[in-house]
Amino acid sequence: MNDFLPDTAPGFDQPIAVLKHCHGRIRKQLSTLERLLSHLPEHGADDAARQAAGAVLKYFDKAAHLHHDDEEQDLIPMLRAVAQGEDAATLQALAPVILQDHKEMDALWQDLHEQLTAIADGSASVLSSSSVQRFVQRYTSHMEREESTMAPMALRLFSPAQMAQLGAAMQRRRGVRQEPATPAPAIGDAVAGLRKDYGQASLNEDEVLEDPMLQFTRWFEQALKAQVNEPNAMNVATVDASGRPSSRIVLVKQFDERGFTWYTNYDSRKAQELRANPYAALLFFWSELERQVRIEGRVETTSAEESDKYFHSRPLKSRLSAIASQQSAPIDNRAALERNYEAVAATAGDAPARPSNWGGFRLVPERIEFWQGRRSRFHDRIVYERQEDGSWARQRLQP
Repeated sequence: MNDFLPDTAPGFDQPIAVLKHCHGRIRKQLSTLERLLSHLPEHGADDAARQAAGAVLKYFDKAAHLHHDDEEQDLIPMLRAVAQGEDAATLQALAPVILQDHKEMDALWQDLHEQLTAIADGSASVLSSSSVQRFVQRYTSHMEREESTMAPMALRLFSPAQMAQLGAAMQRRRGVRQEPATPAPAIGDAVAGLRKDYGQASLNEDEVLEDPMLQFTRWFEQALKAQVNEPNAMNVATVDASGRPSSRIVLVKQFDERGFTWYTNYDSRKAQELRANPYAALLFFWSELERQVRIEGRVETTSAEESDKYFHSRPLKSRLSAIASQQSAPIDNRAALERNYEAVAATAGDAPARPSNWGGFRLVPERIEFWQGRRSRFHDRIVYERQEDGSWARQRLQP
């Protein structure tokens, strides 16, 4: 009924091979389940049937869930971190299907679990044919999907350090002691080994537009079309009066020939630094397209009319939050922050006025660099610099 001969498993230094080996064990258990289905009508819950039912229960109650956790908690997040271009698109479509498969297989297993438990203790000898068939078919198609996509992708994209990281996580999940002679690599060593070669596109002088704002608009539209994660997210770097830099991620809310606009509290740290030194640098990074745009220039405040217009376009709760929070100022705890919000919400009404210390900043660009990743770190860089007459000069920079 069941194959009790042990099969030699690969070591955790080959984590993808371990995952494939798990698939082999799953297929053996599915085969046992199908044989049990034909065995029971003739022999009932005899010793062989009870033993087979117990083996299937033991595997799918524990080992299968560890395998699912390997994929959900480690393999898929690690792939998302390194996949680019077509790989990223494939993973974006595939990962939700894999996760949904896990949920549906767990639900199918719950039905079988009750039947197999009764067979294993000899109190019943009935096993639903339709339940077995649905379970076997779902698991089989699920494994084939993973073996044809995720496993080859991981083998192609993961560095040795990342393979070691994945194997160590799988080993810890199973409570397997790591041998001192082959410890997991130090995090510093693992970081040094993280590397992704770019190669989706190129950037040539005869392809870019004469106006960098139009070139930025073209790239931004392509980022939207590619469904880049938060294409409007940009890093804003400022410098305080003593020359110390700081940076943070904000969302650009408008860009046009005047510059790049975002909104914030005028008492925040970045606002204080901009009052002391009204120059800043912006950075857009669109990893899915292997692109970044660096922008430098002088920062000015937007008009009260512009700030009012944007403030009143925001959701009510966002407006209330802007009023309740003294951005960047210390506060005792989250509860105190929530009390401030509730106090504002109780009195502000449905159309609160924009607070005078909240509004927009606009960076007027003086320098804009477009960066396109290329193979072997031999990247394309084209920079535009504003001239005294307001025109733009452009040239290529070495990577």
